This record gives sequence, C-alpha cells and structure tokens, in this order.
Amino acid sequence: MKATVSILAEIPEDLHESLKRYLETHPTWDQDRVFAAALSLFLLQNSNSKTLEASKSYRACARVYLESLFQYPA
Repeated sequence: MKATVSILAEIPEDLHESLKRYLETHPTWDQDRVFAAALSLFLLQNSNSKTLEASKSYRACARVYLESLFQYPA
C-alpha cells in the first residue's frame, strides 16, 4: 500500500520564482516530481544507514529519487 503525505509549506519567494521558471522551461516536470526528487535527495544525503531499518529507508529514498529523475510522461 502506498501512503500519501500532504505537505503544505511556505517557501521563500526567490525559491518559488526559481521553481516557477524551472517548471516553465521543463514541461516534463511538475511540482510534485521536483519536491519528490529534492526531498529524497536531502534524505539520502543526511541519512544514517547503520541499522537494518535505516538501510531499508535509504534504499527506498534512493528508489524514489531515481524514479523521479528518470520518470517519463505517460
């Protein structure tokens, strides 16, 4: 089963403008895909995969990151 977490976050205006420009020039990307890639990369870079559970989480984040990078429109 796939759980969904809804995130409502305020971001700095400069970051919002950058995201908007990026999405305007990259039509195959959408806001959800960008956030999934960014969040999974953050978790990968800041994880501690010394336990079995953390290692599974690391692999799951890596899978989400790679899927978001190489996702193609249907």
